Amino acid sequence: MDDARFPWLILVPRRTGASEITDLGEADAALLWEEIRLAAGVMQALSRPDKVNVAALGNVVAQLHVHVVGRFRSDPAWPGPVWGHGVRRPYPAHARAQLVERAGALFAAA
Repeated sequence: MDDARFPWLILVPRRTGASEITDLGEADAALLWEEIRLAAGVMQALSRPDKVNVAALGNVVAQLHVHVVGRFRSDPAWPGPVWGHGVRRPYPAHARAQLVERAGALFAAA
């Protein structure tokens, strides 16, 4: 998610028509949970948050997707949810590129 206020990854299973985790078969659901576990580990390594939140809301976009959000006691929404809090602040292009590169390397190493 391109919001510099919160470190935020979004996982999107490539399964047509899935809007809920329960729409996945057993093998795909197990794979998604493993990917969530990996993404949470990447989030820990990327930003050392106080807490990692995981959510599959889908209120705006029905396609199944899972948010993995690093939270800090000092972030502007703490302790409330990040959704609907303030105005998104995009990363500067160079910072976004560095973050994507670091995240990619961490996923590759996992």
